[in-house]
Amino acid sequence: MADERALDEVVTFTSDLIRIDTTNRGGGDCRERPAAEYAAARLAEAGLEPVLLERVPGRTNVVARLEGTDPSADALLVHGHLDVVPAEAADWSVHPFSGEVRDGVVWGRGAVDMKNMDAMILAVVRAWAREGVRPRRDVVIAFTADEEASAEDGSGFLADRHAHLFEGCTEGVSESGAFTFHDGDGRQIYPIAAGERGTAWMRLTARGRAGHGSKVNRENAVTRLAAAITRIGEHQWPLRLTPTVRAALTELAAVYGIQTDLSDPDTLLDKLGTAGKLVEATVRNSTNPTMLDAGYKVNVIPGEAEARVDGRYLPGTEDEFRATMDRLTGPDVDWEFEHHEVALQAPVDSPTFTRMRAAVEEFAPEGHVVPYCMSGGTDAKQFSRLGITGYGFAPLRLPEGFDYQALFHGVDERVPVEALHFGVRVLDRFLRTA
Repeated sequence: MADERALDEVVTFTSDLIRIDTTNRGGGDCRERPAAEYAAARLAEAGLEPVLLERVPGRTNVVARLEGTDPSADALLVHGHLDVVPAEAADWSVHPFSGEVRDGVVWGRGAVDMKNMDAMILAVVRAWAREGVRPRRDVVIAFTADEEASAEDGSGFLADRHAHLFEGCTEGVSESGAFTFHDGDGRQIYPIAAGERGTAWMRLTARGRAGHGSKVNRENAVTRLAAAITRIGEHQWPLRLTPTVRAALTELAAVYGIQTDLSDPDTLLDKLGTAGKLVEATVRNSTNPTMLDAGYKVNVIPGEAEARVDGRYLPGTEDEFRATMDRLTGPDVDWEFEHHEVALQAPVDSPTFTRMRAAVEEFAPEGHVVPYCMSGGTDAKQFSRLGITGYGFAPLRLPEGFDYQALFHGVDERVPVEALHFGVRVLDRFLRTA
């Protein structure tokens, strides 16, 4: 089991990493190198030989390999990203880059997304070095840049240009899983991610006839765009249950003693109450209009208008998604992907999933571990190009009333010290047996 020093170090490392501002505003506006150098130094102190890799200066990734005892075993990738989304200090109770530890809680941007997991990985590896532990399989550790944007400078760059560093890796674990979900009725659920919806960020362009704002214009680009956006925003996508979502609904129904009827998922979700929130976003594809851009003067009808739409699609539904977008946009609006990544699915009956479940149950015997599909995406998408099956497993035991999911990209992001201690213990237990 991880020693007391590991429990102290995970708090220190989380705080230190938060204080390194790695805000990713998109468009290349980020510099992860200071955080990458910090992580690499901690790995080197544990006897590893980390490699720092950049596609462009300042956008730094770290990769290191810890050799296992069984050279015939497949390797396991453990990865976390170093960048964070922007934070407006005036909105926060504590400065978002202070890393302050107050009343048993570490505050700051990245506390749950995902410098906490980065710190857990470092703490576990260093504890193993002190104890002389070697895992059964090779463990490849990767700290990446640019996850909060396109991943072009991070996991995408690593997968495309440095695949040899991940030789032998068949599975990977990273963020957004094994956290406590309180259902409000005393039950504690620990969802482990075994799937992700695909990413489909789209640009819509409507073209028409420019003219004077006082004249009749039946070819108004703004009108055409608005009609298409309304159709997209109001569209009710049909139910599509993937194997991961079916498993999630089946296991949640068992927790609540509800008869499973997968022919009517909406009714089943209603019966699950609060716990249904873990699944409701992943029984369908989705398209949410998020940005509009048109015109330059109130009395001028522009010849062109643009919009952005955040689309997500389930595994096996991409063709349906494209055809539906063609229909919803209509003949007067063109659409294209600005950023497009695959949907993922991982088996929930694999030995690795079983070991993750066992590790959580050892330290949270009161909890109910279930699989689920993430509504968004992670670096697992890019690493899947290398044939690596991805799971979401960044364990945290959280107190009731602590809305973990709301703190992702939210104001006053924070993580309890005890949650970090739990995470180190569970991650240590899993990786020793993986």
